[in-house]
Amino acid sequence: MARRTGLTTIADVAARAGVSPATVSRIMNGRFAGEPEIAERVDAAARELAYSPSHLGRSLALGQTNAIAFVVPDLGNPTFQTVLSGLSKTAARDGYRVLVADSAESPGDEPLLAADTRRRCDALVLCAPRMPDDRLVALAESLRPLVLINRPHLAVDAPSLAIDYESGIQRVAQHVYDLGHRHLVYVAGPERSVSNRHRVTGLDAFARVHPDVRLDTVAGGASSEEGIAAAASVVGTGATAAIAYNDLVAIGLMNALIDRGVRVPEDLSVTGMDDIPFARFTSPPLTTASVPHFELGVEAWRRMHALIRHEQPAHDLTFQPRIEVRGSTATPRGA
Repeated sequence: MARRTGLTTIADVAARAGVSPATVSRIMNGRFAGEPEIAERVDAAARELAYSPSHLGRSLALGQTNAIAFVVPDLGNPTFQTVLSGLSKTAARDGYRVLVADSAESPGDEPLLAADTRRRCDALVLCAPRMPDDRLVALAESLRPLVLINRPHLAVDAPSLAIDYESGIQRVAQHVYDLGHRHLVYVAGPERSVSNRHRVTGLDAFARVHPDVRLDTVAGGASSEEGIAAAASVVGTGATAAIAYNDLVAIGLMNALIDRGVRVPEDLSVTGMDDIPFARFTSPPLTTASVPHFELGVEAWRRMHALIRHEQPAHDLTFQPRIEVRGSTATPRGA
C-alpha cells in the first residue's frame, strides 16, 4: 500500500470504515447511539490512518470550547496578571483554558471587545472598571455566563467579586493620620474608573470624620508614568503624605520625587494600593493596602464553573484590604 501524504480527514476515516462522515463525527464526539461494532470499526480505521480530530471542529460540533475569556483594561498591570494566574490555574484543574482580551485602558473599546471575545468561548469573566454603567447593563445579557470582577451592579444578575476600596483607602489614610500627618494629597486614578470613585468616597468620609485634615487631590491615572507626571503637582500642594491610586502610580511618584531631591519618607510619605509583587522591593519599600488578587481569580472560576454546569454559584464576595506598613511612610518632620 502506498504511503499516504498530507493530513488524514474525517472523510478518509469514513471511507476506510464504510460509513458516512456524519457517523464518524458522532462517534468522535461521543454522540453515537448505533451498533457497537460500527463504532469499533471507525475507531480501528482512525488508528490505522493516524487520524487526529480537529479540536476546533469538535468544539463547534459540541457547541462548547472548554475555554472562557478574561477581559481586562491592562494586562501589563501586575494586579490583573495575578488575578489571571488564580483564574487560569484553577480553571485548568477542571479542563478549561483562559483566553485574555486587553482593552488597553480604552473604555470605548470594552463593550465591543467583550462581545467579540464572548463569541469565541463558553463564558466571560469581565473586569471593566471604566465601562459606563448603561453599557454594562445593556451588554450583560448577551455575555452570559458572566462573572463580574470589581464591578458589582444591582441591575446585572451575575456573580460579583470585588475589593472594598472604600474601606481600604480609609485604612491607608488612618495609617498616615496616626503617624501625625494632617495635610494629605490623593493622586487620583482614571476619571471614569468605578474603583477610583470608591476611593474618593472613602477619602471624603475620612475627611468628614477628621476635620483637622486637609485633603488635596491631583490628577494621576493608573500607571507608573502617570505617577511620575503627578510629582510636580504633589510637591506643589505642600502635603506631607501622598496617597496614590495604586502601587504603580505610587512607584512612579516615588521615583520622580527622589529625582527632584524630595526624600521619601523623610520629606514626604507615600502610600499605594494593591500590594503588587514589586511593592516590597522598591526603595524604600512601599506601604500599601494588600489585596488578595490570586484568591479573586480562584473565586471567580468557582462561580463561573457553577454557572457553566447550571448550578447555583456561591454568594458574592467583597474582600477587605489590609495595611502593609513598610518604609515609605514615617512621622512627618517636626511632629
